[in-house]
Amino acid sequence: MQDLIRQRTRAGFVGRAAERAFFRANFETPPHDERHRFRFHVHGNAGVGKTFLLRELEQIAREQGALTAYVDDSSGSVPEVMAEISRQFAAQGRRLKELDRTLAAHAERRHEAELAALAALDEQEGAGPTVSGRVVARAGTVALGMVPVVGPLAGVIDSEELAGGVDRFRERVLARFRDHEDVRLVLAPEQVLTPVLLRELSEAAASAPWIALFLDTYERTGPYLDHWLHETMTTDRHGAMPATAVVVTAGRRPLDTALWGGLRDFMTDVPLSPFTEAETRGLLAGKGVTSEPVVEEVLRLTGGLPVLVSTLAESRPADPDDVGDPSATAVERFLKWERDPARRAAALSCALPRWLDADVFRAATDCSEEQLEPLYAWLRSMPFVGELGGGRLRYHDVVRAPMLRAERNRSPRGWAERQRRLARTFGGWREEARADGDEPWTDETWRSLRLAEVYHLLCAGERDALTQALRDFVHACDAGPVVAAQWARVLVDAGQDADAAAVAGWGTELTAALDAEGITSALGLLLRRAVLDVPAQARARVVRGDELRGQAAYAQALAEYDRAVALDPELAVAYRHRAGIRGELGDHDAAIAELDRAVALEPDNSWYVALRGEHHRLARHDAEAVRDLSEGIRLDPANEFAWASRGATHERRGDLDAALSDLGRALDLKPDYAWALARRARVWRALGDPRRQLADLDQALVLSPDWPWARCERGDALRAAGRDEEAVADFDRALSLDPAYASAYASRGASLANLGRHTEALADLDRAVELRPGYVWALCRRAVLHALVGRFEKARADVESVRELEPGALERLSDTDRAALGSVLTG
Repeated sequence: MQDLIRQRTRAGFVGRAAERAFFRANFETPPHDERHRFRFHVHGNAGVGKTFLLRELEQIAREQGALTAYVDDSSGSVPEVMAEISRQFAAQGRRLKELDRTLAAHAERRHEAELAALAALDEQEGAGPTVSGRVVARAGTVALGMVPVVGPLAGVIDSEELAGGVDRFRERVLARFRDHEDVRLVLAPEQVLTPVLLRELSEAAASAPWIALFLDTYERTGPYLDHWLHETMTTDRHGAMPATAVVVTAGRRPLDTALWGGLRDFMTDVPLSPFTEAETRGLLAGKGVTSEPVVEEVLRLTGGLPVLVSTLAESRPADPDDVGDPSATAVERFLKWERDPARRAAALSCALPRWLDADVFRAATDCSEEQLEPLYAWLRSMPFVGELGGGRLRYHDVVRAPMLRAERNRSPRGWAERQRRLARTFGGWREEARADGDEPWTDETWRSLRLAEVYHLLCAGERDALTQALRDFVHACDAGPVVAAQWARVLVDAGQDADAAAVAGWGTELTAALDAEGITSALGLLLRRAVLDVPAQARARVVRGDELRGQAAYAQALAEYDRAVALDPELAVAYRHRAGIRGELGDHDAAIAELDRAVALEPDNSWYVALRGEHHRLARHDAEAVRDLSEGIRLDPANEFAWASRGATHERRGDLDAALSDLGRALDLKPDYAWALARRARVWRALGDPRRQLADLDQALVLSPDWPWARCERGDALRAAGRDEEAVADFDRALSLDPAYASAYASRGASLANLGRHTEALADLDRAVELRPGYVWALCRRAVLHALVGRFEKARADVESVRELEPGALERLSDTDRAALGSVLTG
């Protein structure tokens, strides 16, 4: 059926002959030929026929044997675009299995949302345990590469602290990456998914002559696709794009010349204008509309805009009187020849929602059950109604806007009542969608229904609708920049559709603030100018504090949290986030005090209790840590973070059986928990089981290969096993990931000394002591090495430093080391 529909649609395709011919010829030109184009961009005003042309180009590509995928703005992110490509390829007999598996893992991690990201980032020795995944993501985009730390935490490191003690900071922040791959899947999914996509496309290219990707509504998708697409097509950062791939995009605006301007030899710009008179006449003739007076009236009314020409042609007017007089409204142009009053009423009523499905259609119209299916089928067939994805429909903007104006002007009271009815409908569905105990703002279905409800309340002109929408905007910002942009957009749309200048003004200003400076700026605007109740103000301060914290603006972030607490002393999350900054700055006692308050307000919150236990662990308050972590486990036995943290505490206290049990339980709950594996490796080391120690470290590094702490741990284990060459390779990798990792320098120096490479060893130990002047273990290793090479004065200086810092350290030296130092120890 679908094939037949496509064939009939194509048979009626009129115009764009030059564009179609050029695109077809591109498949006859091999990729190495300078005339071949890898990218096409179709652009033009709404209603000019971009989508229709894109669908025609897709069919041309299929005729050339291409695997194709068509994606529009129903996909709201790069991972969703990849999922749609995979789905459509599978329908053509080419499954992208590895991509599907990775997308499924991304969806699972995303579902865990902030708690999973927190757990992945907050569980390492020395790390402040309360940096949220979203905050770290913001930090990674704001300041990646500004300091010598690799990964999403780069932006949250303070440069002065870095200069004063990088290794201490590393142990407190970077080492808490318990599962680096999980974190990347949540915070930077494109970095994980894109190489997989490119590998799959390369494999597909071996059996298909061409691959063609069609990305529609680029004015909406471009903000998140454009830079990704540029990077994927023009750099090898993620791997190789098959040379037989062709990408076609379509949007209202031309491409960004700053990004794509230097690639004109590899691209073709396809600007679309309204149909010429000849093309318009051809389309009308194809529909049987040949009467010259009728054709002339259609030409005059439509201006050649394809969507209007097609809409008018569908009703096949045969008499000039059917066209109407020149003062006919735009709506009459669309529905002039539709004689069935039920169809006319349904078309006008269904313009009110921003999107349609069968349920929304039923709510928006007053038709009987007998009329429902045939009317809905008729509406779906109309040229101005397009597929949005997921079974949803959307009116073309060119048609919907004048319909809304006509309905609003015809009966303002009726307009308001219909909008209120739709708001009640969406509100009821929203309540049904909310699961007991769940945070609704993490649920995409709930958010979508709430967004529709807010839109209709605004259109109805409800007295407090704008206040509600602005209050919701705070929660939307907390859910991330994509959701925040959606909420700002609904204000713009409702303001324009209801002719409400104040609503549209807020939407425009918030959108501009988000585009220019992000959530921090938008919330600042809201706090300065909106009339918000105290809870909304306090929540806005917390979210703004999170954003500032992600930009390493700690003082400003603390000020926002302080304001939140002053506004609402009962807001537990403000204390919890303020604890995060205290921990990041190394003040775990202050963090514990903040969490005391949070736990007092929400004593049954397992996460808050477990976080306090983690801060006690980091502060070496072992009894208090075990108490809190045990309580966190009692409140939520599935809290793998609490099990792992308690296991690490038991290990440090020497209770190895309890440590092994707790870490095993954490791994039962989450088998790919890299941090728990690395911690259990320490238990195996203490139990004298180097085989299991290395096995756990190997698995941890399979899960998180770019984790410097685990690299260093395995290097130490290899050195203890006498495998110094392999150990040096791990230390090299750790230092390539974190060039300021003092422990890695010291450990590599010890292995190099074992290999007889004394000059290199001394250089590494010097660097370790330079980074951490009070590093007793490095001073001991350097003293022994100085003595071995005959530098007794330097050895004596190191020994004196150790005696001053930690006298007992010298007594713990091995007999071999003490013999090497000889008289240096005795003076």
